[in-house]
Amino acid sequence: MSSQHCVSLACVQKAQAAISGLVHLTPILTNSTLDKWAERKLFFKCEVLQKTGSFKIRGALNALSDLSKRRESGEEVRAVVTHSSGNHGQALAMAARMQGIPCYVVVPRTAPQCKKAAILEYGAHVVECEPTDQSRVETASRIVQETQGILIHSNQDALVIAGQGTIGLEILQQQVPDVEAVVVPVGGGGMLAGIAVAIKAQRPQVKIYAAEPENADDCYRSKQAGHLIPNASPPVTVADAVKTSIGEQTWPIIRDLVDDVFTVSEEEIKRATRLTWERVKLVIEPTAGLGVAVVLSSRFRDLPGSLRNVCVVLCGGNVDLDALDWLHGGQVTK
Repeated sequence: MSSQHCVSLACVQKAQAAISGLVHLTPILTNSTLDKWAERKLFFKCEVLQKTGSFKIRGALNALSDLSKRRESGEEVRAVVTHSSGNHGQALAMAARMQGIPCYVVVPRTAPQCKKAAILEYGAHVVECEPTDQSRVETASRIVQETQGILIHSNQDALVIAGQGTIGLEILQQQVPDVEAVVVPVGGGGMLAGIAVAIKAQRPQVKIYAAEPENADDCYRSKQAGHLIPNASPPVTVADAVKTSIGEQTWPIIRDLVDDVFTVSEEEIKRATRLTWERVKLVIEPTAGLGVAVVLSSRFRDLPGSLRNVCVVLCGGNVDLDALDWLHGGQVTK
């Protein structure tokens, strides 16, 4: 591990042991129609079928596992606090309920109602904020002070990053045939960084590609510039789970281990999401559609023909079914 990286392969392996039996070993599926359109063999890692409907439960459980050990040693843990667009909030709420710890989730007021409702159903408190990174951070800080709680960041906490990295371990352990590349959606970068650490440490020749909306392209711009460039204003994208920017903990890993970042348009995301619903029969959320959109894009298809076997992480399926006006404009064409 680089001294500049907060997570190592050993951290990810430790996380896998900590959450073993508490999360699903999600399947890897294939689809011949999408193979034909992508002009490659695709393997879909279905975190859409994970507990709480997304990969986020992995990092939340790993972080709470550490807190549980601290409680057993006599340390008082009054509450856990986070800020989240929805999926991490649901995951932390469920993990906290399992540990019997009060949980407070700061959620942008524009987040999908279905995600807010799920957080409440898992027994957590929802605190709404403005849809900006600054408002999220400031509101969460206030709640930490009021509750004397512990902040569990959705993507910059090292234990959370390590937990998300278990997806990468599983991809290799499930023996995806000669996997040559893995495509991962990126918002704050916790999942991307964790997977990159897990895979590159064991199979450095495997390419790690990030998938990002053109409207929220801080990761792409940061890679191009060689330094961290957060989004200047709240992005407007149907991929609501990746509106946050990569951060100080995830950036060094992304800078060093991620091979490239691919951006796609809103229409490409919508089309890929609907296509996955219709052809793969999985109800993914638009953020999960990012990876599908990338592998179907002309830029990705122009990569060397020797790159044949590509794994796409379908990161979640928490779809706000009451807000699908865009669906009618996302007809699949070929």
